[in-house]
Amino acid sequence: MIQFFLLVTLTLGISFFIQVQLLEQNGYPPYADLLPLSYIVNGVLAFVIFTLLFIFRHRLKSQIGFLFMGGSFLKFIFFFLLFYPVYKEDGTMDKLEFAAFFVPYSICLVLETVFTAKMLQKLD
Repeated sequence: MIQFFLLVTLTLGISFFIQVQLLEQNGYPPYADLLPLSYIVNGVLAFVIFTLLFIFRHRLKSQIGFLFMGGSFLKFIFFFLLFYPVYKEDGTMDKLEFAAFFVPYSICLVLETVFTAKMLQKLD
């Protein structure tokens, strides 16, 4: 579990740095589109979701997949409550706004999927 937390933190940190650098190099404001908040929210939700899956891995072994999907649904709820209204203020959601949320979302999703699969394999 500690390995998951360290890898998510490290990967999100590196990704955030790269994304900020790319924005700056291309003349875009580096911290616009709620970029820092997006990384924080996605990271915290990944930690919470994986922690809950880990805690309930024995008791709810056969429902882990549904709990995992519920976690993804929770992330989309946060997206539509926190980010979507800001992104749609001008009537459209551009590529930078999309990337601001979905880059950290995708990173967390991949890491959660890999670590959840490893966790389930150890239960068999």
